[in-house]
Amino acid sequence: MTQPITFADLALDASLRPGLDALDYAHLTPIQAQALPAVLEGRDLIAQAPTGSGKTAAFGLGLLQGIDASAMHTQALVLCPTRELADQVGKQLRKLATGIANLKLSVLCGGIPLGPQLASLTHAPHVVVGTPGRVLELVQKEALDLGNVRTLVLDEADRMLDMGFDEAIRALVKRTPKDRQTLLFSATFPDTIRTLAKAMLREPLEISVEGGAQPTAIRTHFFEADATRRAPQLAALLLQFNPESTVVFCNMRRDTEEVAGSLAHYGFTALALHGDMEQRDRDEVLVRFANRSCSVLVASDVAARGLDIDDIGAVVNYELPTDADTYLHRVGRTGRAGRNGLALSLVAPQERGRAALIEERQGSAIHYERIAPLDGRPRGVPQAAMVTLRIDGGRTDKLRPGDIVGALTGDSGGLAKDAIGKIDVFATRSYVAIARTQGNHALAQLRAGKIKGRKFRVNML
Repeated sequence: MTQPITFADLALDASLRPGLDALDYAHLTPIQAQALPAVLEGRDLIAQAPTGSGKTAAFGLGLLQGIDASAMHTQALVLCPTRELADQVGKQLRKLATGIANLKLSVLCGGIPLGPQLASLTHAPHVVVGTPGRVLELVQKEALDLGNVRTLVLDEADRMLDMGFDEAIRALVKRTPKDRQTLLFSATFPDTIRTLAKAMLREPLEISVEGGAQPTAIRTHFFEADATRRAPQLAALLLQFNPESTVVFCNMRRDTEEVAGSLAHYGFTALALHGDMEQRDRDEVLVRFANRSCSVLVASDVAARGLDIDDIGAVVNYELPTDADTYLHRVGRTGRAGRNGLALSLVAPQERGRAALIEERQGSAIHYERIAPLDGRPRGVPQAAMVTLRIDGGRTDKLRPGDIVGALTGDSGGLAKDAIGKIDVFATRSYVAIARTQGNHALAQLRAGKIKGRKFRVNML
């Protein structure tokens, strides 16, 4: 029996070992085992890999291996479709680069003021992670020079094209050396991706880790949908299966608000996530879903990219997507990390053609079930376990998670530590999850007291 390949088996620089140890990485995931040896050899790569497959380490170790930290110019560029994914990739790369002294990594995305980013580029970063529009804007302002880029990564390339970044990507590629290494990762392989790869990659190795079907740990159910009563049917599904956390996918971004509002009317803790939202609002929705103070996230496909949560209890297709690849990518967000998953789909008669594509892809017939729509507001709708408090202070105020915990638990009447959940500290704001039964007590505690000797405005979201 072949032994699984480990990171110790690869010709990695010693400076990468501390990062691997800090992340407790030992054995490679399937995408890493297929991609990393080729990436380390300097080959171009086109890889089909979903979010959560370990692809960031697959390209991250390769690009970090080639960085010369003594050379003060930009040597690697990673392009992502959304700020959320760029932030996630940036955090992962920083962890992997723990052992590389003096490495500078910058995350450059739209949705935030340009001035601080321009100021940060006075000294060129070794690695840039960002969205195509903002990176191109900085290049055109001559604040960022890509003339020494050795490695270019296009992460979730299909969604970048869906979002209209094709021209920006091509303009950025023209600013990089022709002999660079290019690594393209995509959840799906439509013709547009093939065209992009042909134009930008040199004799790429092509790999896939999806295998054409969802993992066996995911239970799938398909229900006959009444197009006029789809929202009450969705609410009935959530009550029947009662998942702890759910992502509901809508095909149109305008539907996300309407569906979230309908679920809220029935008593669910539901929030919408779509591309038209202000960045701060998007950040807060993602924080609340990740910290369990929102139990249902109603999202468009593009907005859900960068959602880095391993234990999503269920995925619901409010409508079937138009292609099987998107369906597989959606349902692949549940049942991760060895957990069981649940995928529920509402299918109206006019969507049966889309269902046939899924049947063909998975190699088995779909069996339809019926679900009666809710009639009136039900009793006993489960509430999210936590609530979120927002503190108007963050990293710029030198706040750390420990400071917030201390303020909540310090007095004799303070909270028990097990009532405090996930804490997220951003530049100017911080968010702390509190057990729902203790939310008002925690709010009063923070408003009456001080954090790190200072008073901050605190609100419950």
